[in-house]
Amino acid sequence: MKEIWKDIKGYEGHYLISNYGIVKSIKYNKERLLKQGIDTSKYFFVNLSNMNKRDTFRIHILVWDHFGNGKRNGRFLQVDHQDENRLNNHIDNLQLLTPRDNVSKGRMKYDYSSKYIGVSLHKPTQKWRATIYIDGKSNHLGLFINEFSAHLQYQKKLKKLNKT
Repeated sequence: MKEIWKDIKGYEGHYLISNYGIVKSIKYNKERLLKQGIDTSKYFFVNLSNMNKRDTFRIHILVWDHFGNGKRNGRFLQVDHQDENRLNNHIDNLQLLTPRDNVSKGRMKYDYSSKYIGVSLHKPTQKWRATIYIDGKSNHLGLFINEFSAHLQYQKKLKKLNKT
């Protein structure tokens, strides 16, 4: 994919962003690549200034907002790094996910006992436990003889939550 540059909205004529996740200043008729920092959540960011106002932006958000094929909304749709590398801000590596899918995707890195989200093996009983988190609290949905039954219970509760 060819590198494409666009004016950053609100900073037109001052800064450009590329679909590769690079930001450059074009102030004073000089081009200069901006140094990117890494924030406490391990995302690249840049500081942009305009008219004595300085703002901080995460690079993956800037890339998505200028090159992505959908509108994000932090509460309902978030920008996700497909390869789980928060420093790879190439547009081909970014996608929109719901917050639940984004969080659930990250859990696949760990060694969980089930292939289904919200399902784990309850070792003392050797049954499959279905659990869902609502408003930060764990809600036990039951113990099941097989993994798929626990998954179905989780999905049933999830559909019920999405209707409300």
